[in-house]
Amino acid sequence: MTWKISWSWQAPSRIASILAVDEGIIVSSGLQLTYLDAAGKVTWTTNVPFKVHGMAAQTGNVGVLLAHGFYIYSLTTSKQITDGRSTPSGFKEIIARPGGGWVLSCRKGQLHLFSQEGRGIRRMESGPVRRLLGWLDREHLLWQDNDGIIWCGRLTGNDKKRMLEDRTWSWLSSLYDGRLLLQSSDGAVWEGVPHPFGWDKLECLETMSIEPMNSVRTGDGWWTLSLHGDLHHLGNIESDELEQTSILGKDMELGDLLSNNVGDSMFTATREGLVRKWVAPHLFDVERQSRYKAAADAAMARNWEKRRQMFTRAQEAEDLGKISLAIELYEALGRKEDVKRLLSRQKGDDIDD
Repeated sequence: MTWKISWSWQAPSRIASILAVDEGIIVSSGLQLTYLDAAGKVTWTTNVPFKVHGMAAQTGNVGVLLAHGFYIYSLTTSKQITDGRSTPSGFKEIIARPGGGWVLSCRKGQLHLFSQEGRGIRRMESGPVRRLLGWLDREHLLWQDNDGIIWCGRLTGNDKKRMLEDRTWSWLSSLYDGRLLLQSSDGAVWEGVPHPFGWDKLECLETMSIEPMNSVRTGDGWWTLSLHGDLHHLGNIESDELEQTSILGKDMELGDLLSNNVGDSMFTATREGLVRKWVAPHLFDVERQSRYKAAADAAMARNWEKRRQMFTRAQEAEDLGKISLAIELYEALGRKEDVKRLLSRQKGDDIDD
């Protein structure tokens, strides 16, 4: 079996960004933020003054970037819980920090460190940042510069940075479970396991021409959203599935937005507003069985309500002396003892007559 679409949702306006949170998703469309739960139901919608172009979640909150500002909203209530911070050049990307806090890159080539509550701590001269990649641990952050080179910053009281290597990469994924997906200048796709001074492992996954827009890592390996809107499965280095590259959503135009937060589901979205949730085969079967059970429970609930009403009618008929009707109703309910009791009563009434 392959991955399947669990549900889809149409946003009211054009989508700027998405963020998978737990098993749900936050969608920035127009001047609204919408949080959908695991079943695709809207949990809340809140208005924002400008479109949100970046998001990161942590400990019940979501940090958002809009215009030149950084704000924090509650995932539970959707309420804004900070007054916001801004920088003249504008923030570019945001990433949550392990253990609490946030790091933002700006267009002037600095990293801005904030506390969990959104209070500014300090700035670090990083140089231009194309993309924040992820954390190796609480102190070491990876990013890619505008030339395609990977840097590692040690964000402590004495901030330092060093080049991971001098090789340039045309595209990189975010860091998932200590792994990166990378594309070299010749179009080959690689998987790497970095450490602060280089690589623990760096191995080629795919030599075919794939133009990746985004990528996520799931329980069965990497899924890459291509420029053509297809999802390509690249498998695992340790798995035989590497030789069986599969494609999801061929000719469906899945868009260029992809996000996940758990290993057995992922979200795609088009800029025009169509969000789809994809689930792994085992989870799809569980969801299907859950839907069947819910339908069966609903049918049983309706049946029990009908039986309750029939039993009430039988009791009323018995109280009014309509023994034959009561017997029919009790018989339909399968209440043999009541049928036997009323038949005996009916015979007794006939003998008395």
